[in-house]
Amino acid sequence: MNRSLIDTDILSYFLKGHEQVTENVKLYLKEQSKITISEITYFEVLSGLTFKKATKQIQEFENFISTCEVLKLSTSSLRLSANIYSDLREKGITIGTADLLISGIALANNLTLVTNNQKHYQPIEQLSTTNWNE
Repeated sequence: MNRSLIDTDILSYFLKGHEQVTENVKLYLKEQSKITISEITYFEVLSGLTFKKATKQIQEFENFISTCEVLKLSTSSLRLSANIYSDLREKGITIGTADLLISGIALANNLTLVTNNQKHYQPIEQLSTTNWNE
């Protein structure tokens, strides 16, 4: 499997023990040393758990994240995200800021984005996606 960036929805499925996603994570980890997520995904999951005041789940999440690679925004990823935004807006297409930032991080690091929302990312022609929920 190609080195990949795990989107928030797939990470959530994994953390909830979704069978298909868990099986694909196991297959991935046979070839790659760790799961890679963006700091945007880190924020999205942590903010949801914090809102729910899910203290135990927050601690479990923090423990899990210590085993992952968390990619940060960079000047390169931000430029890519800005270009994607501009290209899509010219075509009358809008997607959320978080998804634009995640896309830029994936592209800047030459990673395949693993997402359950491939249709959402489809307008970003240069972005390679796959779905571990299938």
